[in-house]
Amino acid sequence: MSLIIGIDPGSRLTGYGIIERDGSKLRFVDAGTIRTETTEMPERLKRIFGGIDRIVKFHGPTEAAVEQVFMAQNPDSALKLGQARGAAIAALTNLDLQVAEYTARQIKQSVVGYGAADKEQVQMMVMKLLNLSIKPQADAADALAAAICHAHASGSMSKMALLNALGGMARGRSRSSSRRR
Repeated sequence: MSLIIGIDPGSRLTGYGIIERDGSKLRFVDAGTIRTETTEMPERLKRIFGGIDRIVKFHGPTEAAVEQVFMAQNPDSALKLGQARGAAIAALTNLDLQVAEYTARQIKQSVVGYGAADKEQVQMMVMKLLNLSIKPQADAADALAAAICHAHASGSMSKMALLNALGGMARGRSRSSSRRR
């Protein structure tokens, strides 16, 4: 069983979502947004860092996933988004969490099955996958989607590692039995 935090970075609103993975089952734990509510960028970054620090210390996730920055049409917006993302990653790594990074396309593909899905589709699939009765706010839904994407990706990697280990054991047995002949 693992607890996964997903982060959807933003300079004004940073979404977070926490899920629990138990085998192939996913369960909603918490979600919301960190609102910076200031115009000064250093203060926004401080609030993002502090908010994530408090959330991680409270819930104790063991894994983290952060959405990667995409190049927006406005370079200034992309720079601010990158700074917010950096504050989020710094907060997570400061608490010794390894951070997996996924593109928006990877996250949408994992959750909706379509890499160009819109926010409404992501929200609806997050509700369905986590059996939620209320639609989460868009940034929180995106963060939950990042956590779900990581659960799927890391679950697949765990299965592959197990299959590789079992395959290696089977190859080892077949080699040793062929030597006895």
